[in-house]
Amino acid sequence: MTRPNAVHIREVGPRDGFQNEPERIPTDDKIRLIEALARAGFTRIEVASFVRPDVIPQLADGVEVLRRIDVPDAVRRMVLIPNTKGLDNALAVRDTFQEAAIFVSASETHNRKNVNRTVDETMADNAVMAKRIRAEGLGCAAVVATSFGCPYEGRVPLERVLDLAEGFAEAGATEIGFGDTTGMANPAYAGEFFSAALERLPDVEVTAHFHNTRGQGLANAYAALEAGCTSFESSFGELGGCPVPKGSTGNIATEDLVSMFHEMGVETGLDLPAVIDAAREAQQVLGRTLTSHSLVAGPVDWHLADA
Repeated sequence: MTRPNAVHIREVGPRDGFQNEPERIPTDDKIRLIEALARAGFTRIEVASFVRPDVIPQLADGVEVLRRIDVPDAVRRMVLIPNTKGLDNALAVRDTFQEAAIFVSASETHNRKNVNRTVDETMADNAVMAKRIRAEGLGCAAVVATSFGCPYEGRVPLERVLDLAEGFAEAGATEIGFGDTTGMANPAYAGEFFSAALERLPDVEVTAHFHNTRGQGLANAYAALEAGCTSFESSFGELGGCPVPKGSTGNIATEDLVSMFHEMGVETGLDLPAVIDAAREAQQVLGRTLTSHSLVAGPVDWHLADA
């Protein structure tokens, strides 16, 4: 098929990235970084989660962040919802966000370790939540974690993943993301996977969420693009990962993903130097060196190369 010439990228660092940081990030710093990302041109940012504060203390200030951030009206703010209680808490501040994401792991073991429920129990709760989310006039996104492999169970059948995705679509999700939660995907399978997903789910937005745990994140994103995927998630500075199990670190760095797409002539609507600046500011806030390549090398400067 013809390669897409434009894509949409959701920045997930303020939620998926920050939640893995061991030291508490001051609320004012979180707000400043989110506003910097909005200035870089993002129209979709995952801002907060309604997980219990004792489970993820780093995100305990999510409501304050949502209320205080000053971003353009065009920026759609997403929150992650783990269960019905989380949705109740989120809807109490319904006016602070426009999209809600629900989720499940494709493998039983990972789902139990992550949310302490079976896949069937999680999906039953998700079906109820999706209807409530849509009834509130909110965008409903769904995420299938461990879509490309489980660190406990190994290979996850493609049909199982797509069956779960269809369940989400039937419940009312208008976007379904597929997460390479612990970085087990490879480019050959990523291409095969997204070709099948796009064919099976023609009426929803299909989103790729790759991790760079084993250095294959950008190659997997390229394979998804070649298969026709136009929706991606990434995290500035390559922040994030999965807390279950340990060692599953690192989403694709947003600035690296944007750099690759721009060099290929694929439009993102983002200001790459501004994205790099935001990652550089996050590096200062966290007080450690972040791992994205674009932070070190900067964007390609063809004028300099031609000089």
